[in-house]
Amino acid sequence: MYQQMIFLNLPVNDLDASKKFFTGLGYSINEQFSDENAASVVISDTIVAMLLKKSFYSTFTKKEIADATKTSQVLIALSAETREKVDELVDKALALGGSPTGETQDQGFMYGRAFDDLDGHTWEVIWMDPAAVAG
Repeated sequence: MYQQMIFLNLPVNDLDASKKFFTGLGYSINEQFSDENAASVVISDTIVAMLLKKSFYSTFTKKEIADATKTSQVLIALSAETREKVDELVDKALALGGSPTGETQDQGFMYGRAFDDLDGHTWEVIWMDPAAVAG
């Protein structure tokens, strides 16, 4: 069965620093689709974050590139297997230079926290109780 993929294209200021940040979170770089202008960060079998130097990113759009530290255009949300995995990933991100953003959301059946990466892109990490999802 075909599994649709998602590729997040994110402009970054410092490609090497961003690569260190995301590999520090436990993700890998697919060197086949990486070069001096871009890094392909494998988040899962179906999710890839393409980190693009701003000069390279600008070749894909005629629009002004937003400064994610000042404006918000998208919130990236990732699921986590457990509440503890939410904390583990967000705490790692903060230790690697990410910034906390928003409040911890704890509704019992759903738990989430968020961080901004080095360029200000917001990543939400959420866990939902499988029993609640099943209805």
